[in-house]
Amino acid sequence: MNDMSEEGPAEVAAALHELVTGMVRLLVLDRQGMSLTTAAVLDRLEREGPIRLTGLAAAEGVTQPSMTALVQRLEAQDLASRVADPEDGRVRLVTVTDAGRERLAQRRRAGDARVADLLATLPEQDVRALAETMHTVMPIVRRMLGTAPRLEAMGDGSAS
Repeated sequence: MNDMSEEGPAEVAAALHELVTGMVRLLVLDRQGMSLTTAAVLDRLEREGPIRLTGLAAAEGVTQPSMTALVQRLEAQDLASRVADPEDGRVRLVTVTDAGRERLAQRRRAGDARVADLLATLPEQDVRALAETMHTVMPIVRRMLGTAPRLEAMGDGSAS
């Protein structure tokens, strides 16, 4: 792709997919003792706050029994807990613990270091070009992701 301004949505989508796939593969190599699904669940809980188990399963694209088992493992490791819903005490919400936040932070630091090591192998002008590109791309991608359906719209209304 020589000139992205002439590319249509399908080509931009393919380029973004290639970028994301490559980065995920790179970062999954050093999982810090945590599966991608576990990291995604903890990250969602950290970003979006407590949620019903049913909504969490739907948001992550897994079955409720699978999410129940994962949440139980996270609870056993003190990475997540279930708390009463302040709006309906009969409902339990899944939330990330301080230990879960710290584990995520460790994972992010390790991933950042891995990418930084790769960047260190590039010529300085390539690193500068990537930095400039990221300053342009990241706000656009964040806006694009902000249009994705929110968890509240994904819940089924049943107690978890």
